[in-house]
Amino acid sequence: MSAFHVMTGSGERYARLAINKISTADVFDALRRGLDDFREKPSHYVFLCLMYPIAGIFLALASSDANLLPMIFPLMSGFALIGPIAAIGLYEISRRREAGLDTSWTHALDVRHSPALPSIIVGGLLLFGFFIVWLVAAQTLYTNLFGDVFPRSIEVFISQIFGTPEGMQLIIWGNLLGLVFAIVVLATTVVTFPLLLNRDVGLVAAMAASIRATVVNPVPIMLWGLIIAAALVIGTIPLFVGLALVMPILGHATWHLYRKLITPA
Repeated sequence: MSAFHVMTGSGERYARLAINKISTADVFDALRRGLDDFREKPSHYVFLCLMYPIAGIFLALASSDANLLPMIFPLMSGFALIGPIAAIGLYEISRRREAGLDTSWTHALDVRHSPALPSIIVGGLLLFGFFIVWLVAAQTLYTNLFGDVFPRSIEVFISQIFGTPEGMQLIIWGNLLGLVFAIVVLATTVVTFPLLLNRDVGLVAAMAASIRATVVNPVPIMLWGLIIAAALVIGTIPLFVGLALVMPILGHATWHLYRKLITPA
C-alpha cells in the first residue's frame, strides 16, 4: 500500500510545477501536432476511439424514452466532461511518439502500469462526479421551470423548449450552467492527466498546476475550450460517428498543449 499515493507524488512531497506563458499560436500548433500524431498510424486509433460513437449512440437511445427527453442535451454535453480521462491512452501514444518509441495501439493500455495510476483513477472518479452533478443540476432546472410533467413526444418537447417563455429560460440558464461546469472541468484538467501520465506528481499538484496554467494563460485556454466544444458538436452531427476522428485528434493535441504549458522536469 506504500505505492498507493494520491495527494502527493512518489516522493511524498508536494511539487509546485513551473508554468509557461503561451500564445494562441501555440494552441493551433498543438492542434496541428495532434493531427500529425493521428495521421501517423490512424488505424491504431479506430479501435481506441470506437467507444466514443458507441457511447454517444447509447446515450441517445437511453434518452429516447419520453420521460428522459429533457436529458438528451445534458447527456450529450456532459459526455464531454469525462473526455479528459477517456483520452488518456491517446496521451500515452503521443508521449511515446515524441520519445521515438514504438507507438503500437497496445501501448495505449500501458497506463495500467503507471505509478500514478491511483491518482489517475481518483481524478477519473472526480470527473464522473462532475458528470453526475451536472445531470442532477440540469434535471432540477427543468423541473423548476416545467414541473414534474414530462413531454410525451419529441415534437411536444421541441415546441415546449422553443415556443414558451419557460423554454427560453431553460435555454439561457441551462447554457450558463453548462458553461460554469465546462470552465471548472477545463481549468482543473487541461493538463492534469497528461501530466500524471508523464510525471508522478500526485493529483493535487497536477490539478493545481492545471488551474495555474489556466490563470496564467486565460485566452489560450479559453480558445482551447472553444475548439473542443466546436469539434465535439461537429463530431456528434453524423450520428456521433465523427467522434471517432475528433476525439483522437483532440486527445493527441492535449498532450502537446500540456508540453507547451508545463516546464519539463
